[in-house]
Amino acid sequence: ACVEACPTATLQEKSVIERGQPEHSVVTTCAYCGVGCGFKAEMKGNTVVRMVPWKDGKANDGHSCVKGRFAWGYATHQDRISTPMVRDKITDPWREVSWDEAIGFAASRFKAIQAAHGKDAVGGITSSRCTNEEVYVVQKLIRAAFNTNNVDTCARVCHSPTGYGMGQTFGTSAGTQTFESVAHADVIVVIGANPSDAHPVFASRMKRRLRGDGTVASKARLVVVDPRRIDLVADAPHIRADHHLQLRPGTNVAVITALAHVVVTEGLVNEAYVAERCEAQSFNDWRAFVARPENSPEAFEEATGVPAAELRAAARLYAAGPNSAIYYGLGVTEHAQGSTMVIGIANLAMACGMVGREGVGVNPLRGQNNVQGSCDMGSFPHELPGYRHISDTTARSQFEAAWGVTLSPEPGLRIPNMFDAALSGEFKGLYCVGEDIVQSDPNTQHVAAALSAMDCIVVQDIFLNETAKYAHVLLPGSSFLEKDGSFTNAERRISRVRQVMPPLAGLGDWEVTCRLSTALGYPMHYEHPEQIMQEVAALTPSFAGVSYAKIERLGSVQWPCNADTAEAGTAIMHVDRFVRGKGRFFNTQYVASDEKVTRRYPLLLTTGRILSQYNVGAQTRRTPNNQWHDEDRLDIHPHDAQERGIRDGDWVGISSRAGDTVLRATVTERMQPGVVYTTFHFPESGANVITTDSSDWATNCPEYKVTAVQVMPVAQPSSWQQQYADFNRDQLALAGQPVPGAVVVGP
Repeated sequence: ACVEACPTATLQEKSVIERGQPEHSVVTTCAYCGVGCGFKAEMKGNTVVRMVPWKDGKANDGHSCVKGRFAWGYATHQDRISTPMVRDKITDPWREVSWDEAIGFAASRFKAIQAAHGKDAVGGITSSRCTNEEVYVVQKLIRAAFNTNNVDTCARVCHSPTGYGMGQTFGTSAGTQTFESVAHADVIVVIGANPSDAHPVFASRMKRRLRGDGTVASKARLVVVDPRRIDLVADAPHIRADHHLQLRPGTNVAVITALAHVVVTEGLVNEAYVAERCEAQSFNDWRAFVARPENSPEAFEEATGVPAAELRAAARLYAAGPNSAIYYGLGVTEHAQGSTMVIGIANLAMACGMVGREGVGVNPLRGQNNVQGSCDMGSFPHELPGYRHISDTTARSQFEAAWGVTLSPEPGLRIPNMFDAALSGEFKGLYCVGEDIVQSDPNTQHVAAALSAMDCIVVQDIFLNETAKYAHVLLPGSSFLEKDGSFTNAERRISRVRQVMPPLAGLGDWEVTCRLSTALGYPMHYEHPEQIMQEVAALTPSFAGVSYAKIERLGSVQWPCNADTAEAGTAIMHVDRFVRGKGRFFNTQYVASDEKVTRRYPLLLTTGRILSQYNVGAQTRRTPNNQWHDEDRLDIHPHDAQERGIRDGDWVGISSRAGDTVLRATVTERMQPGVVYTTFHFPESGANVITTDSSDWATNCPEYKVTAVQVMPVAQPSSWQQQYADFNRDQLALAGQPVPGAVVVGP
């Protein structure tokens, strides 16, 4: 940032001018994307003066983005919930009560539900914005206090296919490299990700490698696989992709299988690597499968829209390396074949010998700060911490002995199953910590209907978010500046989150969960989050060597971290052998998405993020970042706009089989004809009103990236937007919060 580089200190943050010079600093970890940048919170008493990137931060090396550096003011925003509140019905006004009364109210409601409808009539959702320690105690409460495995996480809706696909092929559910590894890559393949917007600090590392020292020979080569022309294709300074495979949404598996076809049929397989490191039978079966003529680039060209010659050239470039690295995002996972695509990426990497050293690997770019950690801590209904299946008698018995309970061996409900069960009258109570499922999950009207059918919803959050408007108990959460614990980033790096200021409501999130557990009849005796991590380390082999003392001394550690690894853990995975032993190949049969264009819905919608905003926007919308991006817009190609009489800035209606909404149009050649794009940062936009319930076959990860829609000029907001405005106004009034004037959405 210019303010950081200014040699005379003439440029100053406004916060320093307003609050004065800081007196001390606290090192902590950013709570935005999965890069996990280290920051120094510079303080004056308990007031943050500014956030400065920590030069010793292992993930960021002193760099930061516009969110981490400047978008922290939400922590003290006037909208913060600072007192527990309860109500009997969502049409009742909220009552401010003490912590004891709120927790007692919630516990009695949950107990009554289980007494009337059975133990599996309740469940909970953890958040990727919470610390490892907070996530661990939430899933422990659900399994031990509720006595059910009905626990899921918002990571379900982003990277659950990563866990499945990489677990099947490599044997573990995590990325293979450090971020620094990209400096050793000769070929970089970016699939379904836009690092410049979603992971800008990592993107700067990548761009340095792509620029080299200015000579062609020194630059890494670049392949981009994305329906949009993201800035890495041609718009970033001094960077131009060698190949842009501008596929149609929903055809990822066809593209990855066609790339593999070229590798196999043109003799580009690293035979020695495969013979030494991979299962022979699975490889031979896969080789025969991808070599079929129907899996060639030419055969798939009509479906994918990618010219066969371009795809063949990209495959040859990747296979030649010598070091080729794949980085991918939600454009890979949020598909009906998300797990198949992750498997396809792993297949390709193994076949070309691109796993197990610097400069190569398969690298998922995690969307939120602790997506990796929330999965590690046992947030899925079928897995205990450390990715051990709940049906595994040995693993389950270890937790039973430590927790003093008997655990069910049966997997619980996933989030979509909870919604369906609620609508059928079988699921009645939900404990939702740090997650806004109404805004972030697909098919908003279906989610709202499910929540409306429940008898008790307890939301623990820092704001009255969209989900809290359906709640009966609202427990104040703590922002990252008030947390004490750890986050795990996309490179499996565990970093400390240190408390910068006291929790606004008096309790940390882990303390609230422990109090609720005690009220439910299952006390948790922790005095500090460090004790929670000690329990995690004692029960989870990959975390056995993790401790706060070690993190303090080394700055961070990377799991696996135990007696079999270096003291700081494992930087590069699968160096000599895969975690599962031999790498395993799986056939990746392309199956077209159910979301197909028709005469009624002739366009395909895909969704994503923008640099200045984050996820559902609850944090960044309450910061000056809104000056850069204050509404969700619909990007549309000039040809599609002209056909419909749409001009830049016009209000347009977007309709799908799930619902309708209205946004303003941005006419841009970043889009290909037939494809439109929007973000989901503003609740009134209703982006997820139009996404459907289609999901990944293995994990139920929603198919946000492929929705068949029609787009037409309109003269008024959608009926959903009008209903939302009324509901929102009523809920703010019931909470005693300021009710804004009429918000103009649509013409």
